[in-house]
Amino acid sequence: MLKVIKARIHQQNRTYPFPQKMPVMDPRYAGRPIIKADKCQAACQKCVDLCPTQAVSKINGKITIDLGRCLFCRECEVKCPGSAISFTNEFSMGTNSLEALKVSDESYAKLEEMGAELKRLFGRSLKLRQVSAGGCNACEADCNVLTTPTFDMARFGITFVASPRHADGLLVTGPVTQNMKQALIKAYQALPAPAIVIATGACAISGGLFKDNFETNAGIGDLIPVDLYVPGCPPNPWTILDAMLRFMGAHK
Repeated sequence: MLKVIKARIHQQNRTYPFPQKMPVMDPRYAGRPIIKADKCQAACQKCVDLCPTQAVSKINGKITIDLGRCLFCRECEVKCPGSAISFTNEFSMGTNSLEALKVSDESYAKLEEMGAELKRLFGRSLKLRQVSAGGCNACEADCNVLTTPTFDMARFGITFVASPRHADGLLVTGPVTQNMKQALIKAYQALPAPAIVIATGACAISGGLFKDNFETNAGIGDLIPVDLYVPGCPPNPWTILDAMLRFMGAHK
């Protein structure tokens, strides 16, 4: 026991002081994109043609990136001849709606916190049942890491629970395979009311790379109501934690 205590003292506090201090992202990190319309070449369609998930569209010369579909592969940024698209290191990307995930300039819709009644119930404690609806385990891994000492989401009252009957909501990852469709719906039906649903990652939001596959449902939106969208492939753990805290009203 003394050795354990000594080792713990030597390790010191490993929990990052978020949100009082913002984390420094790796230079290679692809975060929230910005689009500079004045640099876009009117006749160019490269960004649209090369996007594997049709996340990029161009209507009347205006580029729009749907973060709900985006894989953050940066190919549009790399191949854009006018450098109209650039990915920043901004990790805060959670939204309340699908429409707010669409980026067409340098602005971005601010995530609104949950309603007054939900905040009264869940504002200081949020128990989530995590449902992997056919994911590749990338989003699942970045959710699991939130329980480690560095992130320690439990200090904000956010924890994962074993049963939806003990949960305040669902955190869903994966495109929803046909084999997981009924399981997801039943998990939602087992939640005590009121409940919240968090769609985490491109697959859960839109189906990601699998959106046109007959074996998947292209996300969860037409199966259960969604309150919070967290884009990414996978979303960075800071993106997930930031979105949940802003939604709870614990971070502005």
